[in-house]
Amino acid sequence: MRAILAGGGTGGHVIPALAIANELKKSYGAEVLFIGTARGIENRLVPAAGYPLQLVRVGALKNVSLLIRAKTAFDLPRAVWDAGRMLNQFAPDVVIGVGGYASGPAMLAAVMKHIPTLAFEPNVVPGFANRVVARFVSGAAVHFEETAKYFRHAEVTGVPVRQAFFEIPVKHGGVPTLLVFGGSQGAHAINEAMIRCLPELQRQAPGIRIIHQTGERDYNDALAAYASFSGTTGESAQVFKFIEDMPAAFAQADLVVCRSGASTVAEITAAGKPAIFVPFPRAADDHQRVNAEALARVGAAVVVEESKLEGVWLAETIAALLCDARRLQAMSEAARELAHPNAARDIARLAARVAGIEESRD
Repeated sequence: MRAILAGGGTGGHVIPALAIANELKKSYGAEVLFIGTARGIENRLVPAAGYPLQLVRVGALKNVSLLIRAKTAFDLPRAVWDAGRMLNQFAPDVVIGVGGYASGPAMLAAVMKHIPTLAFEPNVVPGFANRVVARFVSGAAVHFEETAKYFRHAEVTGVPVRQAFFEIPVKHGGVPTLLVFGGSQGAHAINEAMIRCLPELQRQAPGIRIIHQTGERDYNDALAAYASFSGTTGESAQVFKFIEDMPAAFAQADLVVCRSGASTVAEITAAGKPAIFVPFPRAADDHQRVNAEALARVGAAVVVEESKLEGVWLAETIAALLCDARRLQAMSEAARELAHPNAARDIARLAARVAGIEESRD
């Protein structure tokens, strides 16, 4: 079996794509090629994982200036042509679009060449590249049931996340612990709101422990703010620029404050952790808000818009949840109901089926 995975840009696209590639290689002995762009994180992660990577030149069309949009439109035909040439050389059985800049050109080229295609869509609302090809793809692997309506032959598979998130045990008792993070680079708005709310949080949730990943930019300010946080009632904090072992941090948490990108949402459900989501307001198509609301509707999360991220209100929300063990348990159970422990395997099987290969080797 020969498979191309096309797309990238951010870890939210590339990390699940690598999990799919690993499963294709493990179960089907697949030979895999990645197609990305020079500006994406795939340039670091894909070669490090041992997979070949070829590049097309294409930029963004969403949430960018008119000049950049015009340049992208000008580059797009050449990107489709270059992707088509790569497809001719590699001769894939299936092309899997994972979203991001390179996904559109590669998937369009595959559709025009009548090569089987599979769209992977981790967000509730598909990204621009997947919306363009939605009507033409052979199949789609989606995270949310409501996403299936955008595609032909869609299946709910979930988003691949590390197995360690599924192995996190249910926390019973211990020190009430809050985990705060905003992605590997941190989230400035969340960091500032947490710093502002510390005095009120100390008053309303005495004895709380906080684990906070700030990113590089806000680390020193946060460290200084938390220095005065420890009190006679036992409050404590650990501040990190970056948390290497995120599953271990999740395991200690009773509640998580974070963004709501697709990978983060998948990790929350895998770990069964109650969450306060603060969607990134400038995300394409406002997809983070829609992701967060999907979990809020089933009682797994609370959504706080960044524009309403006021310090006292955030402290009250955190304290109210940490003091309500029954609600935290109900949120945890609701989150786990949305988890997909076999996502990588199910996506690989769907890709093989689209390619006309019915049985895996395992």
